[in-house]
Amino acid sequence: MGNSRRWARIACSICAPPVGATAADTGDVHFTGRTLRLLDDPETAFGAVASTLRDADVTLLNLETAVTDRGTPQPKTYHFRAPKTAFAALRAAGVDAVSIANNHILDYGQQGLLDTLDAATEAQYPVFGAGRDADTAYAPWFTTVRGLRIAVLGMSQVHDLAGSWRATDTRPGVAMAFDPARATAAVRSAREQADLVIVFMHWGVEGNSCPSGEMKTFAGRLSAAGADIVVGTHAHTLLADGWLGQTYVHYGMGNFLWYGDSHSTDSGVLNLVVRDRTVVDSQFVPATVSGSGQPVPATGVGKQRILDKLATAQRCTGLAAKRPG
Repeated sequence: MGNSRRWARIACSICAPPVGATAADTGDVHFTGRTLRLLDDPETAFGAVASTLRDADVTLLNLETAVTDRGTPQPKTYHFRAPKTAFAALRAAGVDAVSIANNHILDYGQQGLLDTLDAATEAQYPVFGAGRDADTAYAPWFTTVRGLRIAVLGMSQVHDLAGSWRATDTRPGVAMAFDPARATAAVRSAREQADLVIVFMHWGVEGNSCPSGEMKTFAGRLSAAGADIVVGTHAHTLLADGWLGQTYVHYGMGNFLWYGDSHSTDSGVLNLVVRDRTVVDSQFVPATVSGSGQPVPATGVGKQRILDKLATAQRCTGLAAKRPG
């Protein structure tokens, strides 16, 4: 393949569209509380930001909810679930696939997860990061854009209920980082099958804009296993990005479409331009979670405040500010 076919742009709440193939990624999204009413019209659920997401060749995000009306609430504080129209809203916004490797996909137990998987199959909508067993949970979602074969995996490093929520050979659940051998084997396998490997992580300390030692250690393992891009969510506040060898890492995107109060309303879209396996350009477009729960582009002083916050957060990442070489 010539280079003309191997440019990719990755769009998110971390990523957005480039000069060839584009992929988009946002932070945490769910439909409950104030955001449930947005599903009255799935075509407009994401508001004006949807045009940015649709611009990318591939758009990804973390779906922070079970899609079910059944199941038993698990022993935890917060429980999120959404109707099947969530998938219609995601598709209308240009979101191509979602990670369900998070600490809410089993809020309503295995029944809630299985209903989510069934609803996704019914909608012919790709999900990754959890499954009916460990093999399907750790399996990547594959797509090809402009000649670039992309593998995307989802994993969680959230400790709450991790023992009972992890996928096993005989139990539905989430792909967990707490099984590093299986996690890194999944990345190595994806590396053999794809030009570009993205790992979508759910990790971090809520409200903390600095990555923990546990996050840094696992990012190193992912990099060594062959991940080209690692993107994170979960902390409900923005973390920063940088380089870990040849691997581009963005530790955390914060909330994107969110139901209520949280540690921060700061959000945004990160545009990554990829050539072959390398991120050659990145641009973060700040946004704010509005009163409706939708993200809206930040401007003026508000925009600069978010950019300054990210510059400060970069200091504690332990990542290089520029790609080596």
